[in-house]
Amino acid sequence: MKLLDERVWALFKRNWYQTLTYWSVFFSFGLCIAFLGPTILDLRCQTQSTLQQITWVFFSQQFFLLVGSSLGGLFKKTLLSSLSALFSCTLIISLVFAIIPLCNHVILLSIAMAIAGKAMGVIDTIANLQLVKMYQRDSAIFLQALHFFIGLGALVSPLVADPFLSENSCVLGTNWTANSSSSSSADLYHLRSSMAGHGTALHNISQYPLHTEGTVITRVSYAFWIIALINLPVPAAVLTLMYYERLLPCFSNSPRLLAKDSSTSSAEDSGQGHGSVFICCNPAKLRGRPPTFFLLHILGGAILFITDGIIGSYAGFVYTYAVSPPLLMGHKTAGYLDSVFWAAITAGRLASIYLSYRYTAPRLLTFSLV
Repeated sequence: MKLLDERVWALFKRNWYQTLTYWSVFFSFGLCIAFLGPTILDLRCQTQSTLQQITWVFFSQQFFLLVGSSLGGLFKKTLLSSLSALFSCTLIISLVFAIIPLCNHVILLSIAMAIAGKAMGVIDTIANLQLVKMYQRDSAIFLQALHFFIGLGALVSPLVADPFLSENSCVLGTNWTANSSSSSSADLYHLRSSMAGHGTALHNISQYPLHTEGTVITRVSYAFWIIALINLPVPAAVLTLMYYERLLPCFSNSPRLLAKDSSTSSAEDSGQGHGSVFICCNPAKLRGRPPTFFLLHILGGAILFITDGIIGSYAGFVYTYAVSPPLLMGHKTAGYLDSVFWAAITAGRLASIYLSYRYTAPRLLTFSLV
C-alpha cells in the first residue's frame, strides 16, 4: 500500500524545495519553544534575579508569540513579503540565541525572549499559510509533517543544553565558603522546587538560600551559542529559496517572477480556484449559517489554543517539577524529561502524517481527545 497516491506525490515533487524550506523554519520554532524550560535556573543565575522575576520571561515569550502570530498575516499578500519575513525571523532567532548570554538583567532577557517570541509567531502563521496555499485541499499531510519539525527542534534543544546546566547553585553568595559546598546541591533542589508552577512555592522560597548577588558560575552560554549555530542553515535555506524563486533584487525583473505574481494575485483576489480552502471565508458564503456553525468553530479554536498552551506550560515546568520534592530526580535524569516529552510529540506527529492521509479529521480528533 502506497503512503501517497500519485497525484499527491506529483504535487510534492513539483514543490519539494519550497516544502522542505517551510518545514525547516518550523525546526527553528521548535528550538525556541523548548529551550527555555531546562535553562531557566541557569538564566536566573546569569541575570541574578529572583525566581518570581525570571518566570516573567515565559510570559514575555508566549505573549509576543501571540502578537507575532497576529502580525504574520500582514506578510501573506506576496511570496516576496512572506519569504522576506521568514528569512528575517529565522535569522533573528539565531541572533537572539547569540545575545542571550550577554543579557545580565532579567528585563534585557525578557526583551530578547519577546523578540524571539514575535519571530516564532510570524513563522507559525506564514509557514502554515504558504503550505495551505501551495497544496490546497491536499495540505493536511504536509501540515502534519510541518508540525513534526517543531517536535524535532524541541527534541534537539534540551539535549544540547543538558551538558552545560549547572549541577549546583550557580550563584555563590558573598559569604560562601568551601565548607558550604556540601549543602549547595540540596539548596538547588529547593530552588528548583519553587519553579514547579505552584504559587505557594514561590511565597515560601524565602526560607531557602537564594543568592541574587555574588559570583556567577554557569556555562549555559555555550549551549545558546551552539543552538545559534545549529539554526543558521535555516535562514540560509530561506535565502536560497528566494534565489530559486527569483525574488532577490538582482532578479526582480524576471519574466518568470512577474508571471507568477500576476497569476498568484489574480487567484488570491478572486478567492476562487480549484479546491480553494479559503472559499469558506467569503462573507457571502457565511450568510444564513446556523449559530451552531459558528459555535463549533469557536469551540474548535478554543480546544486548539488550550491544548497548545498546555504543551508549552508542561514543557516549561516539567524539569523543575521533577527535581522538586517529592520526586527529587537527579539533575541529568530530569534534564532528559523535556526531550522525552518532545520525542513523544514528534513520534505522534510523525504517525499523524500517515493517519491524516488515511482517516478523516473528525475521527482523528475524537480519538485524540478521548
